[in-house]
Amino acid sequence: MASNGRNIREQILGLLTRKDYRPLNKIDIARKLGLTGAGQVALRKSLRELERAGEIARIRKNRYVLPAEADLATGKLSIHQAGYGFLALEPPSGTDVFIAAENIGTAMHGDRVVARISRDEPYRRIKGRREGRVIRILERAHDTIVGTLQRSRNFYYVVPDDPRIVHDVYVGQVSNTPQDERAVAGLPLATSKVTPQIGDKVVVRLEAWESRHVNPEGEIIEVLGPASAPGIDMLSIIRKYHLPTEFPMDVLDQAKGIPETVDARQFEGREDLRGEFIVTIDPDDARDFDDAIQVEKIGSGWRLGVHIADVAAYVEPDSPLDREARRRGNSVYLPDRVIPMLPERLSNGVCSLKPGVDRLTHSVFIQFDKRGSAKSAQFTRSVIRSAHRLTYKQAYTILTAPPADQLGERLHLAWELAAVLRKKRFEHGALDLDFPEVKVWVDKDGRPVKLERVENDESHQLIEEFMLVANEAVARELKKRAIPTVYRIHENPDPEKLGEYREFVLGFDYRVGDLTHRAELQRLVASFRGKPEEQALKVALLKSLKRARYSPQPLGHYGLAKANYLHFTSPIRRYADLVVHRALARDSAGAGGRPARSASALYQPGMAEIASIAEHVSTTERTAADAEGDAIQMKKLEFFQRQLDERKPQIFRASIVDVRNYGLMVELPDALVTGLVHVSSLMDDFYVFEPARRQLIGRRSRKRFSVGDELSVFVVRVDAFKRQVDFAIALASDASRKARRSRGLSKSSSLAR
Repeated sequence: MASNGRNIREQILGLLTRKDYRPLNKIDIARKLGLTGAGQVALRKSLRELERAGEIARIRKNRYVLPAEADLATGKLSIHQAGYGFLALEPPSGTDVFIAAENIGTAMHGDRVVARISRDEPYRRIKGRREGRVIRILERAHDTIVGTLQRSRNFYYVVPDDPRIVHDVYVGQVSNTPQDERAVAGLPLATSKVTPQIGDKVVVRLEAWESRHVNPEGEIIEVLGPASAPGIDMLSIIRKYHLPTEFPMDVLDQAKGIPETVDARQFEGREDLRGEFIVTIDPDDARDFDDAIQVEKIGSGWRLGVHIADVAAYVEPDSPLDREARRRGNSVYLPDRVIPMLPERLSNGVCSLKPGVDRLTHSVFIQFDKRGSAKSAQFTRSVIRSAHRLTYKQAYTILTAPPADQLGERLHLAWELAAVLRKKRFEHGALDLDFPEVKVWVDKDGRPVKLERVENDESHQLIEEFMLVANEAVARELKKRAIPTVYRIHENPDPEKLGEYREFVLGFDYRVGDLTHRAELQRLVASFRGKPEEQALKVALLKSLKRARYSPQPLGHYGLAKANYLHFTSPIRRYADLVVHRALARDSAGAGGRPARSASALYQPGMAEIASIAEHVSTTERTAADAEGDAIQMKKLEFFQRQLDERKPQIFRASIVDVRNYGLMVELPDALVTGLVHVSSLMDDFYVFEPARRQLIGRRSRKRFSVGDELSVFVVRVDAFKRQVDFAIALASDASRKARRSRGLSKSSSLAR
């Protein structure tokens, strides 16, 4: 049986799927398959890999079965700070499995685990959802945690920053009582040479945790500093998500060897576009510009040029620069810093499309008819010289006034095309899942000084539409050429998840049809646009959809309603785009029909390598998104806490998004923060909860608080650990005297990128 040509993995799965199979351990499986010597070694390795992948499961006495045969499921565990969790199944199949707090065992948030599914009726507190119990931890999400050092009478312990890690971590016994309440004595340290004090942020390496009846233990390996010191909060985020802070020396040495300017010899084989009217449009504080555009009128249609920094011209495959960029996967944008994918000499230097200087680019030219249909697409390696560097605010100012010069005329022409493309995109089924964003401005010490919401106006929409059509055009071209590359995919949603979402929306008194029909989902999204509950309903919708990711196969993009899509337009900050550039450079002719001959252009990775890259950059993207969201939330809480400390609370406009018996859930649209106005703070009357109408009603005044009501509020309490903010309603006199309203921006969700 072992010599019939099938590999070991196939033999194992073949054995376990047989109708007469009875659970066997690895020794019995080897005997059954006729394996000896090297075959037994390969068997043990394959069993580990299959178990880690969730394709087989290990039960009592280390016997192996198919998971479904033993009511087992493998997946990633997400724990709520209240203690319970949900298991996202691998591979995805149906709804997540509910795990009660008492059934989590020693698993932690993010761990990959095996759970036994209960044969009883679905868990009644969560309609239609199966319940399970963790029986094995396959892979720990983290071997370190970041937290704050505290002490009890007998122990030093660390309170994790992540509230989803619900257990404190013991790090040593108290040997004596120091005079200073912050001082530490007798605490064993691992590699850290700095003795921490009580209240310091520290990094702890976790030890094996075998019993839920005792707290996990660990060793302090790094002392970050006092929790309140400037910069420590962002350093905590960096350590929590294992983000890199320095480039290796060989990477920096290679970057130093790259000239800061473009040499004329590099123009060979490129189309010279330096005489074209090309502009960049980016955020106010952007330092790297990797995309530029031009639009011209051609008859009754348009010709669009999208020019992207040719990072592949400088980063050769398997060079130190390439290996480090691949490891990082993408840049990470925190409120007070950027952790770039490439060294600054490239990202902010020779690869950045600054105005008035020559830059190497990869260009896509698309010709559209008057209806916005793409009639042709051309791809060429080029050299450009940007005519203008515009911020979004500057571009918006130009677009909202009559054109006064060539720049104004070109921008208005560009918006004319973008508006047609945008209308056409939504007519073809794209979902409007743009999410607002608040920019957190910080001072030189990293302290938040302003929350600024910016709008998703025409200047942003213009760039978004052009990047989308360029990405789509490149995807179609590479698919046609059958060149392996990394695609951006968003798979169709699970009908069960959409059904759950429908039930959720019905609670807001919306009319909802069958959401498996795209047109009905589009209609629903349009119906709550501009309503107080819009944010909550959009967030819930995103959780019901699958997450966009990278794949070696062009499986389509549900959110964008595109059959072919990838990422091409940001190679400075995304490794996936760099892979796509290299693929597009293959077989591409430059100026005069001469093919490109750079090392990147000749690089031909196989499907296995492409699949590995796609999986890796999907992971680094999720890590970056989590770190960025965590950092912004932390800075928002700090912003409100500073107002309390300085006794200068700002008055914010708020909308009631839900009413409970204990108070009003409100959202601040200018800060994008949700918080509670507790019923005890409503001092003017005694309020009674009316559940049928979801209202609080004053017993004496009959005053009513309902979903959708507008209020003026100020902060009264901040719980940084629980990530909660409490507000109180401002008196009319306070609101008129103190109200300050920030304008802000809407940013596309990850689905549109």
